[in-house]
Amino acid sequence: MSELKVLDHLMLADGELFHNSKGRACPAPRPLAPVADTHAHLGSLHGHDPALALARAALAGVRMMVVPIDPVAEFPRKWTDAAALWDFLDTHLAIARDCLDEAADLGFVPPAFDGWDAPGLLGNVRIVAGVHPYGAEGFDDAAEALMRELLASPRCVGVGEIGLDFGPYNEVSPREQEECFRRQLRMAHELGLPVELHIRDGVDDMVGEAHALAARVLAQEGVPEAGCDLHCFTSDTRIMEDFCRLGCSIAFGGASTFSRSEDIRDAARVCPERLMVTETDSPYMAPVPLRGEECEPAMVVFVADMLAREREAAGVAPAAQTYAALWRNACKLFGL
Repeated sequence: MSELKVLDHLMLADGELFHNSKGRACPAPRPLAPVADTHAHLGSLHGHDPALALARAALAGVRMMVVPIDPVAEFPRKWTDAAALWDFLDTHLAIARDCLDEAADLGFVPPAFDGWDAPGLLGNVRIVAGVHPYGAEGFDDAAEALMRELLASPRCVGVGEIGLDFGPYNEVSPREQEECFRRQLRMAHELGLPVELHIRDGVDDMVGEAHALAARVLAQEGVPEAGCDLHCFTSDTRIMEDFCRLGCSIAFGGASTFSRSEDIRDAARVCPERLMVTETDSPYMAPVPLRGEECEPAMVVFVADMLAREREAAGVAPAAQTYAALWRNACKLFGL
């Protein structure tokens, strides 16, 4: 790859990783500790090449990425079988390594984190596997067999994303969703794995029902001893507290940076330090100042920066303490 192509694909000639829709540079925050993207749909990117997204994430300071894989929605639409998925990951990781090597020759390298025993990102890309509530009707024996194959991989660190979605785009009945949710929770207990939850409330007369039912199911089935996180948290402090009492981690993403998301930031300021993690949910909900762009895993550094600044401004904890907690929590949640 020529010098021009390396710079064109990883960053522009100004050396900045991020630019808004008008081409203006949006300088990336410099993380005070390694950063984790605990939920990134690497196989769903459209405007970003997966390999280049991996390389850019590494250059931004990301040292862990967890990719959710859905045995109903993504097979065989994206991958024919588990072997095809592993080949997809291996191929893009190899290309990303080459890109980082060439970028290093040009003087661009991932940030160092002195005092942290954190692996490089490309050796720390993991998966979780689970059936999204959209696909609950398709969770048959074949899907379960594939899911178990994925969960048995050494790459796999959890079950997810699973849960309940009573939003306007899901036509699966609440009863079928709950049954699928419970089956997968039991698998997580059986295999000693943590879970990532997708919970979306409905509107009008169903406001709050998905979170209330999910909390009830977790109380009945038990939160897996290995852990649990509430993926893509977009609710308020009251709902956060319900899940924190159950021992669930709270995953903050791009939505927490939006101007109208003060409820989410209020929750972030008071969230127990031991229960906070970061994510992107790429390719969805790019954070400010890149809102409106396709989200990519590298953008998680803006989320971590916002959380650290908000908690420091509120007198909760110094920024460095929040950064350290976010990294340690992600490592603990996924046993890494």
